Amino acid sequence: MSLDACPLCQSEDIHFFYSDEHGIHYRCKVCDLISSAPKDLPSPETELARYDTHENHPDDPGYRQFLSHLFEPMNELLAPGSFGLDFGSGPGPTLNIMFEEEGHTMNIYDPFYADDRSVFNEEYDFITSTETFEHLHQPRKEIDLLWSCLKPEGHLGIMTKQAKDKEHFKDWHYKKDETHVTFFSKDTFRWMADYWKADLTFYDHYVVIFQKP
Repeated sequence: MSLDACPLCQSEDIHFFYSDEHGIHYRCKVCDLISSAPKDLPSPETELARYDTHENHPDDPGYRQFLSHLFEPMNELLAPGSFGLDFGSGPGPTLNIMFEEEGHTMNIYDPFYADDRSVFNEEYDFITSTETFEHLHQPRKEIDLLWSCLKPEGHLGIMTKQAKDKEHFKDWHYKKDETHVTFFSKDTFRWMADYWKADLTFYDHYVVIFQKP
């Protein structure tokens, strides 16, 4: 079963990109998103079994150091006492604790571990999402939802490894995780910034932060 339209920009100008034992992937000619074929999308049961193997804890200094790639630049942008949402907080929510230690308050959301969708009835000064966007089966739907919850001049910070060309993708460890199904490149993030009329800053090969107009 092929992919008929891009799950982000919804363009039909999407073409076969790469195939191996990890699945079939398509690349959009409009927004540059790389997406797995529908047949390769994991079931919720498969996803949960994979996420249950994650050993992330708030008292793990290594995990905190990893999250600091997003935490540090985002914290620099925030006014004192900002209100945020961590989207995709996982089995061991930690980023929210790091921000709360700095005097901010945060809600968390995770479809498997903190599935309280009432958090989307709030408006936020900032939203974070670490190592989550690569798991999205319907990125347009999910990002539209997050954007609608963000206050004007609010910030959306995303941590996900960025796709490059086919030669890089061929041996890329990131695609070997069966729950990684959506891959963003720098051009994808630029398309998103244009679409949402947002300011965009790249911080490293992990992190981008959008500011809502």
